[in-house]
Amino acid sequence: MRRCLAAIRRQEIDDEVEIVAVDSGSTDGTQDLVRSFDGRVHEIAPEDFNHGATRNLGADLAAGEIVVFTVDDALPVDATWLARLTEPLRGDGPLAGTYSRQIAYESAPPHQAFYIDHRYGPDPRVQTAAGPDDLTVANVLFSNVSSAVRKPLLEEFPFASDIVIAEDLEWCARLLLAGHEIAYVPESVVRHSHDYSLADALKRYFDQGAAAERSFMAGGRSAPATVRGDGIRFVRGELGWLWRSGRRRAIPYTLAHEATRFAGFQLGVHHRHVPRALRSRISRTSVYWS
Repeated sequence: MRRCLAAIRRQEIDDEVEIVAVDSGSTDGTQDLVRSFDGRVHEIAPEDFNHGATRNLGADLAAGEIVVFTVDDALPVDATWLARLTEPLRGDGPLAGTYSRQIAYESAPPHQAFYIDHRYGPDPRVQTAAGPDDLTVANVLFSNVSSAVRKPLLEEFPFASDIVIAEDLEWCARLLLAGHEIAYVPESVVRHSHDYSLADALKRYFDQGAAAERSFMAGGRSAPATVRGDGIRFVRGELGWLWRSGRRRAIPYTLAHEATRFAGFQLGVHHRHVPRALRSRISRTSVYWS
């Protein structure tokens, strides 16, 4: 958190930068740390946290016309991160939001490094959709790890508060279908990655699968087959990369991780057939299911 806040304050940008943190019951000194960087803290109860609703609240508390979202374990790599991320939103046009490139921390395991590089490459793009069939995994990619949105548009199209996770993907899909555009800005870069245990991966992707029907699984009857095809190609590419790069010792764990990720996702996709008590146990956000 300290490194993230310090990096924000080092940004080279002409606009005034306001830091607003919504804190859901931390006890580790986070609130005082935010205030030490001239940030504003708004407290909510832990049980009131929701990925979409909490971000809507933070945006309501902010004064600017462009709202930037990030998380405490993301680290801007240089002083141009913020200016590059927000620059495309300063003109008129159909652009609703932008999001940054992510690169893995050096300590990230090989499978996570490959995943981050696969999802967030070096090439810029503008995402559009003519209809539900265009809602692919790649086309609804949008990450609140580091994103910027027009506040008036967010007030018109707030993040969903009735899904467990992936409020950013659901928002992106909804905005694309409404005729807006989303821009990926790889010149704006943050470090961000996770080292999930197998248990954590199961829970994370159970939630991801449960939310997918509102984003990339909403693309008509062909969506499940398209997602499976994308997943198979990803794993083949991942294993090939591990072999070619001399990381062959990581292959057994990577296979276990991908199998766990697949199982969690499929359970999430079919969550309506999973007993409610079990949903709470295999989710990272158990309060949502209760």
